[in-house]
Amino acid sequence: MLKTSKTILYEKLKESLSSVLPITAIVFVLCSTLVPVPTDILLSFIIGAIMLVVGMGLFTLGTDLAMTPIGSEVGSAITRSRKLWFIALISLVVGIIITIAEPDLQVLAEQVPNIPNMTIIITVAVGVGVFLVIAMLRIVFRIPLNYLLIGFYVAVFIVSIFVPNEFLAVAFDSGGVTTGPMTVPFIMALGVGAAAIRTDKHAEQDSFGLVALCSIGPILSVLILGLIFRPTGADAAYSAAAATENFANTRELWCYFRDSLPYYFKEVILALSPIIVFFVLFQITTIKLKKDRLIRISVGLVYTFIGLVIFLTGVNVGFMPMGSYLGSKLGSLDFNWIVIPIGMLIGYFIVAAEPAVHVLNKQVYELTNGMIPKKALSVSLSIGVCISVGLAMLRILTGLPIMYLLLPGYIIAIMLSFFVPPMFTAIAFDSGGVASGPMTATFLLPLAMGVCSAVGGNIAIDAFGIVAMVAMTPLITIQILGVIFRIKTGAEVKIQPETVVEDIIEMEGDA
Repeated sequence: MLKTSKTILYEKLKESLSSVLPITAIVFVLCSTLVPVPTDILLSFIIGAIMLVVGMGLFTLGTDLAMTPIGSEVGSAITRSRKLWFIALISLVVGIIITIAEPDLQVLAEQVPNIPNMTIIITVAVGVGVFLVIAMLRIVFRIPLNYLLIGFYVAVFIVSIFVPNEFLAVAFDSGGVTTGPMTVPFIMALGVGAAAIRTDKHAEQDSFGLVALCSIGPILSVLILGLIFRPTGADAAYSAAAATENFANTRELWCYFRDSLPYYFKEVILALSPIIVFFVLFQITTIKLKKDRLIRISVGLVYTFIGLVIFLTGVNVGFMPMGSYLGSKLGSLDFNWIVIPIGMLIGYFIVAAEPAVHVLNKQVYELTNGMIPKKALSVSLSIGVCISVGLAMLRILTGLPIMYLLLPGYIIAIMLSFFVPPMFTAIAFDSGGVASGPMTATFLLPLAMGVCSAVGGNIAIDAFGIVAMVAMTPLITIQILGVIFRIKTGAEVKIQPETVVEDIIEMEGDA
C-alpha cells in the first residue's frame, strides 16, 4: 500500500522527535540540579527544541524528495560525459558555491576572532571545491580511497607543524562544519550518481567517500591560510560570542524568534539557490526529467527550504545561548571535572539530532540492502561522539595540545582501513564530516567555549577543536564496526548503486 505524503511526514516528525528528546531531557535535568538557568534562556531552549523537531522532519522529507534525486542526476550526467575538464569544472564550481552558502560554516566564521568572516568562508570553499574535484576524479579513475586519505592526511600533519597554534583547532574544526545539512545530501548523492554508471565490482564502495575527501580540503586550505595570516588578541573577541539575550517577558522572547526568522530565511535562500540554478541548467541541457518528477522535486525543495529555516532558527536562537550558559556555569563549579561525563552523555545523544546523520543512515541502509542496520551505524556514531566530547572537555581542563589527540586518532583510523571492508572505511570517513553539523557548531562549541572561559583557558587554542574531535572518533568506531561485521559474516558489503535512482523514483511515487 502506497504511503501518502502525510504519513511519510508523520514518520519523519516522529523520528526527529526521538532524536531531539534525549538531549532536551539531559538539559532539563542539568537545569533542575547542577545549573539553575534563567527562565528566559530555558523558554528559548524549549521553543528551539520544538523548532528542531519540526524543522528536521520537514528537512529530511525534502532531502528524500529533492536533494538526493538532484545530486544523483547531476552526478550521473557529468560523469557520463567522460570529459575530464567538464567533470573537474562542474565539481569545482559546485563545491565552492554550495560551501559558501553552508549555514554551519557561517556559524563557525562568526565565532572565529580577528579573521574576517569572508576570508574564512572563501578559504574553506576553495578547499572543498578542489577536493570535490579530486573525489569525482577518484571515482572516474577508480583510485582506492585509503591511498588518498593517507597521502592527504600526511600532508595535513606536515603543514600543521609550521602553523601557529591558534590556527590548528580552527582548521580541523572547519573540516567538520563544512559538511553540513546542505552540502552532505547533495555531495553524497553526487557520488552515488557518478558511481551508478560504472559496472565494475568496486563501483558500490566508490559511491561513498566524497564527504571524507571534502572534509580534508578545508583543513588543508585553512592551515595554508595560517602560514600567511597572523591573528592577534584572540580571546578579546569572544565576549560577544558567549553573551546571551535577556528578555523581560514572553512577548520579547517571541519577538526575538520572529525577528530572527528573516535572517535564516535569507541564509537558506542563498544556500539553495546555487543548487537550484545548476539543476535547472542540467535539466534544460542534459537530464530532461519528466514533468511529474520535476513537480515532486519542486515540492521537495519547498519542504527542504521551510524545514531548514525552522531548524536553523531553533538551533541558533534557542540552543546556542543554552550551550554557552551551561558551559560557563559547569566550568565554574568546584568539581568542574564533571563536565567530562556530562559532555560524554550529551555527545552520545546529540549526534542523533544532526540532520545529515539521518541522510547518511538512510542512504547506507538502502544502498547495502539492510546489511548495515541503521541502529548499528547510529550506535557506532554515538559512541564515537561520546568519546570525542569527553576528550575535548578533558583537553580544556588540562590544556592538552590538540595534536596529542588528533595525530594518534588519525593514525589509528588509517591503520584500521587496511583491515576492514573498503565500504566501511568510506562510510567511516564520510560519517566524520556528517556527525559534526549544526548541533555541534551551535551547542557543543558554545558549551566548550563557556567551560574554557570559566577555567581561564585560551579559547582559540583549547575550546576550538571540539568539532575536530567529533569528526575524528567516528572514523575509528565505525571501522571497528566493520571489523565486527567481517568477523561475524565473513562477507563483503554488497550494494547496487545503479538502482538508487530507481529506488528514489519509487519513493517519490509513494509520496
